[in-house]
Order: sequence, then structure tokens, then C-alpha cells
Amino acid sequence: MVEKIQRVAQEIEAASLTNAAELEQFRIAYIGRKGSIAALFDDMKQVAPEQRRQVGQELNTLKNRAQERFDQAQEELNNASAATAGESTFDFSLPPVPNTLGTRHPLSLVRQEIVRIFERIGFNVAEGPEIEDDWHNFSALNFPENHPAREMQDTFFVSEDKDKLLRTHTSTVQVRLMENQQPPLRSIMPGRVYRNEAISARAHMVFHQVEGLYVNKGVSFKDLKETLYYFAKEMFGQDTKIRFRPSFFPFTEPSAEIDISCFICKGEGCNICKGSGWVEIGGSGMVDPAVLQSCGIDPETYSGFAFGMGIERITMLKYQIRDLRLFTENDVRFLRQFEGVI
Repeated sequence: MVEKIQRVAQEIEAASLTNAAELEQFRIAYIGRKGSIAALFDDMKQVAPEQRRQVGQELNTLKNRAQERFDQAQEELNNASAATAGESTFDFSLPPVPNTLGTRHPLSLVRQEIVRIFERIGFNVAEGPEIEDDWHNFSALNFPENHPAREMQDTFFVSEDKDKLLRTHTSTVQVRLMENQQPPLRSIMPGRVYRNEAISARAHMVFHQVEGLYVNKGVSFKDLKETLYYFAKEMFGQDTKIRFRPSFFPFTEPSAEIDISCFICKGEGCNICKGSGWVEIGGSGMVDPAVLQSCGIDPETYSGFAFGMGIERITMLKYQIRDLRLFTENDVRFLRQFEGVI
């Protein structure tokens, strides 16, 4: 037994511990539970009782020496790694890389501009969840049970009972705002929305809207028109004209589509406006009394208007972009065109 201990002691002293691999091999061979020293402790039962005390002391000394060698070598390796990490490996003879600044996405630029325009006339910004329930997305907004928008071909449902879905418009935020606050309310709701549509140059399954809501006593259609007149002139220029075409939306009555005069051809007709001299930017109308009542607001006391516009649509008009897919492809050649735009 004594000879085995001496042989293992010589191996421990002679072991090379110059790298992490050798250190790990040493740990397994001598310190680990299945190592040589553990095997020697197991052999203690074969030692004569009168010799066990002496042999046990030698084994403990051997074990401590193996641990001491391991700890010392590990510390030396760690110190060497730290010193190496502090040395720079950069080649200072390389030519310099020009400093390039990133750019903000055109959708972000237009969204921020829309927010600034409406903030100047008293609107604040309200936001809500993108995963909604049927009540906030449809029922509270006066959508009938058999409305086509509820069908799978238009809406992304995320629950089997079709109660949870990806919101199809930011009107859901209007509902939440009217449920949780009392008039007067004056807010815009920018955000991402989802529609189950084929992706093309003029349509996408994910896009952005900004909607507006004003509820107070005595709000009229004239207030809606003046608000949108102001927005169109601030966004597209003081020469911009605006017109309202009668339309229908379940949550507004009366309702109107919003058109602006084409600022590319100045109303003479071009491919942007399809020769009409007008381009559509959104929809609007007076909030239906049934919607106010669903949200806990007395329609006999209060009235309001609402409007909605596609941010992609406005961006395409403002920067004369002809393909909607450019907004989501992250092509740096496209994005670099907006350097310096604030």
C-alpha cells in the first residue's frame, strides 16, 4: 500500500499542468471521485488495523498535495488568460473604416410627424395591446355578428373560440379609452395592425394605422373637417385641398372617406392619383351613438368624431414610394435615402 502511495505521489509531482486540457486530465486522474487517490482510500480496508493510522495520514497528505498542485496551476492559467486578454490584437496598419450614421425608418419619421401635428392642437397619444378580444375589436364598435371582417379570411384569430385575435385596427384603443375615461377625450392612436391579406406592392398583412378620437359636448362634423383640414395642410403643404366622400363604417354615422389633392401633379392627373387628381388617405365620421353607449358614455350628452389613416399610405404619398414591400425588406439602399431627414 505504501508503495502505491509513493508511486502516485511521484506521478502528481511529475504531471504537466501547462494548459486547461492537462489541468482537467489531472483533476479526473487524481482528485475526482474515480481517481487514483479515491481508489487508494477504498483499499484502506485491506490494510492491517495496526497500520491504518499511518497509512491514513499519508493518504491525507497525498490528497492535500494533489489539490494544492491543481489550485496553483489553475490560478496561474487564469492570470495568464487575463494578461493575454488585456493585449490588443487590433492591426493599426489597416486603413480606417468610414464612420456611418444610421437612419430612422421612413414609417417612424412619418409617425412622429403625425404625432407632432396633432399634439399642437391638443391631442395626446394613447396605445393598447395588439392581441385583442372580440368585444374590443368588433362588438363594441357596432360590427354585426355576420360582418365579413369577422371571418378567417380577413382576421388572424389566435384562439379556437375566435375570441382572441390580432387587432385589425387601432379602433380597439378608442374603445378602451372610452371605457376607462370620461369625456372630454382627445387622443390619437398610432400602432401596428394585422389583416389576412396577400402581400403585394399595395397591400400587406402587417401595417400601421393612426386613428383619432374626440368626444365632448357639442362636437360636430364641422370640428372633424377643420381638424383634418389642418392636418392635411401641415403634412402635405398649405396648397393641399381636401374633400370628403360619403361612405359607411359600422362605428361612425355619418361616415366619409378622406381625399387630398394630389401634390405630385397638383390635381392635373398622374399615375399616383390614377388620373383623378385626388388620392385617398383614410376614413372618418361621427362616432355612432351605439358605440358611445357600449363604452358607458351617454350619447344624449356627448358626441364625438373619429378618423383613421394608414401610415404606410401617407409615407408612400409623401416620399413617392411605389412599393409597400420596401418598408419591411430592410434594404439598406432604400433606407439610406432618408439620411438627414428629421
